[in-house]
Amino acid sequence: VVSYRISSGDPYGRFSVDPQFGIIRTKKQLDHETQSVVVLTVQSQLDQAMNLTDRRLDSLTVKIVVLDINDNSPSFTSSPLSYVMEDVEVGSLVHRIVAKDPDEGRNGQVTFHILSGNENKAFILDEVTGLLSTALLLDREVQERYSLTVMALDDGTPALSATQILTINVLDVNDERPVFLKQFYETAVCENQDPGEFVVKVEAVDRDSGLNSLLQYEILPGSGYGNFRMNSDSGEVMTTVSLDRETEEVFYIKGNSIKWEQCKMGSENGSTAQLYIAVLDENDNSPLFAKNHYQVSVREDLEEGSAIVELFASDKDDGLNGEVMYSLIDDTFGAFAIDSTTGSIVTSQVLDRETKSQYTFRAVASDCSIHLPRSTTVSMVWVQDVNDNVPKFEQSCYKASVWEGQIPQTDIMQVFATDHDSGLNGETEYSILSGNENAAFLIDSSRGILATNTMLNHENTSSYRETASSHYLVLLACDHGTPSLNSTATVLITVLDVNDNPPVFNNLEYHIHVKESVPIGSPITEVSANDCDAGANAEITYAIISGNDKGYFRLHGKTGSVDLMKTLDYEDTVKFTLTIQAT
Repeated sequence: VVSYRISSGDPYGRFSVDPQFGIIRTKKQLDHETQSVVVLTVQSQLDQAMNLTDRRLDSLTVKIVVLDINDNSPSFTSSPLSYVMEDVEVGSLVHRIVAKDPDEGRNGQVTFHILSGNENKAFILDEVTGLLSTALLLDREVQERYSLTVMALDDGTPALSATQILTINVLDVNDERPVFLKQFYETAVCENQDPGEFVVKVEAVDRDSGLNSLLQYEILPGSGYGNFRMNSDSGEVMTTVSLDRETEEVFYIKGNSIKWEQCKMGSENGSTAQLYIAVLDENDNSPLFAKNHYQVSVREDLEEGSAIVELFASDKDDGLNGEVMYSLIDDTFGAFAIDSTTGSIVTSQVLDRETKSQYTFRAVASDCSIHLPRSTTVSMVWVQDVNDNVPKFEQSCYKASVWEGQIPQTDIMQVFATDHDSGLNGETEYSILSGNENAAFLIDSSRGILATNTMLNHENTSSYRETASSHYLVLLACDHGTPSLNSTATVLITVLDVNDNPPVFNNLEYHIHVKESVPIGSPITEVSANDCDAGANAEITYAIISGNDKGYFRLHGKTGSVDLMKTLDYEDTVKFTLTIQAT
């Protein structure tokens, strides 16, 4: 009997061999990444020999290749922190992302992807090399830090991945100018104070960081600047002399801020701010309007609350003593109000030129003193017309009549439309909008006189007419405003009949056959004629004018019915020829 055993190559006992059949099996979990090839030595021996020396031994080398499966996720080896200068060009390399995967083949091939944090597309990542580059120009003052969630993904099935938060810090470049928090500083200082009196502190900011943001302050040369000095580090402004308001009441000076680094290099690339310094005094002056009269024109469609003019009054005093308050002392019929602080006159209701086209009212300016006189000005407001009124016909529906056969340009009627606007906005033009078939009518565009344009015929009929003898016109009245406004009115024109059509028989000849035995009084036939005229002009009377000398027949004058009045005799008369007239 032959038996098998592993004699070497398996120090960790990962394999076993069936001693009887020689089948090699795994005993423990194998790991390709730890050992991808195992070489075993398997011995076989013949166990039937009685003596150990007689047993026959043989050995076989077995090479076992451990195949890789995707059981390892990629792991990042590159730093999660990177730095980039804010002035790098687009396409500049920022960081290289590195991840390792101990698997083999496609299981170990890693690609890189940005999962989040790159919503503004500031960076682009090469999926294969892991090189991260800028896709946009960076600006530290807009965003100084980016946190990208990066994924390393292998190509195995199923794919395994790992993520890393990559923090990119944008380093500052000295590319910002200092900016004052306010471009205009307004302050006041009491007169007669000792030199060194604090006036105001100006402050500028620089969006750069570190040394790039350190600033120096100074007062630029100009009128009155020698009365003040500015602390170069803090921006505090102080007096250098005792001020006298009666000599000079207001100082305009300019403050300058410049970067500390640029100051060392003598650069003048800084930022300036205006300082308005008023010297406070006693309330010894009255407000005065800049003008005695204000005249303004406004459109009537101005919205409620719109400013139309700003009154201005000045007071040489300062502080509360120089604060001017405005008010109206005349009735504006609820149309206007004044801002008590700014002097701005605003509309307090919607204006209507057609109701009131001019306003005159007075405004006063006063300060907090109850002893000094007030200042008064007169405001005149003219309301300009806006095309906001539609031309309106006196009637929405007109009725008129005209005899047929009248010569063209015979006046029929005159219509009127009223427009309350003025100028071109109120000028009305008339026209025929519809219903004027065959241009039968015309209208004077300025006077609204409606007349015939052709010779009308009462007997003509047309499908657009309300009745056979009427015309239904739609008139348009529009103004000359921009945009033009318009309205419509209808005119029902009845064409009156003139007896200008003779009756016409339906048949020129009637052939009647009658038996001689027909009793007296029997109807023989009925003639019929039509007249295109109307009313009494169309009423027809029938009469026999010849052929009835012996009085055999009677004709009903209204109906045209022919009746037998005498007994007929074929042997006496075979044929009668009657001539009938319709009138």
